Amino acid sequence: MAVSGAPDPAATQAQFPGMTWIPGGSFLMGSNSFYPEERPVRRVEVDGFWIDRTPVTNEEFAAFVKQTAYVTVAERPLNPDAYPGANPEMLEPGSLVFQRTEGPVPLDNWMLWWRWTPGACWRHPKGPRSHVRDLKGHPVVHVAYEDAEAYARWAGKEIPSEAEWERAARGGLEGAAFTWGDVPVPDGRVMANTWEGRFPWENTLADGYFWTSPVGSFPANGYGLYDMAGNVWEWTCDWFAASHPEDPSKPCCTPKNPRGGLLEASYDACQPRVKIPRKVLKGGSHLCAPNYCLRYRPAARSPQMVDTGMSHIGFRCVVRSGASPQP
Repeated sequence: MAVSGAPDPAATQAQFPGMTWIPGGSFLMGSNSFYPEERPVRRVEVDGFWIDRTPVTNEEFAAFVKQTAYVTVAERPLNPDAYPGANPEMLEPGSLVFQRTEGPVPLDNWMLWWRWTPGACWRHPKGPRSHVRDLKGHPVVHVAYEDAEAYARWAGKEIPSEAEWERAARGGLEGAAFTWGDVPVPDGRVMANTWEGRFPWENTLADGYFWTSPVGSFPANGYGLYDMAGNVWEWTCDWFAASHPEDPSKPCCTPKNPRGGLLEASYDACQPRVKIPRKVLKGGSHLCAPNYCLRYRPAARSPQMVDTGMSHIGFRCVVRSGASPQP
């Protein structure tokens, strides 16, 4: 794996608290061994950047909201024009919350385990009767893309690209299936907060958690980053495409700082009346299970409508080479 680049000499760790420098260089992005949208494997190159060592926590997001009085998408009424034919009750402020089923169900119908819950938001992650006061160290959830961007701007940071995120998640391991290597549970050690058992009804809790876990509860990867697998999905700034885009104008060259697909092509073809673009999520979550969603891997990716937060979606931020976060 080619490696190059170093942090700006003027940029010390004190200037980037809670962040880690990821050296620029090339790596193999994607996988040919799992889901179609991860193909093809290709070598890409990114410049060096700083990245948060953990997902943004409830405590950190609360500080942002306190200073700015920001109101998240889940706390606002939905625009009926964006959801033609929607039940008026579904337009109330709220978000999607996972509900475990009582037994086995068909795995091709996500509505059997996701419930639109009025009042659910980052403050109330499981619904209006829950609260984050005891979850300060857990990753913030129910954040739509614009919420993540608003926090990043406030912090003087940005949302990572898919290539940056995957480079960081791999931790220096070239082509490994997981952030820690190729063995799912090395020496019997659970390495991430994922779903153990038969999703969406049986969870053995081998990792000790049914919902999110405090950030940093599982081993760091080779770059010292936590929760790059499982816990919560994380936003990237790239528009989703059904496969990694090729660059026909440069068939012999390694793409540098590649970006995703086109906004217009990111719409869900299964919902032609809903013109809401989708970004790429990375990392998988505590709901990922081998029998349904083996996506707690660096190469894994999933589309998400930009206006939709859920109880298993969070984010982390980057500062790109040559930039400095605001004080």
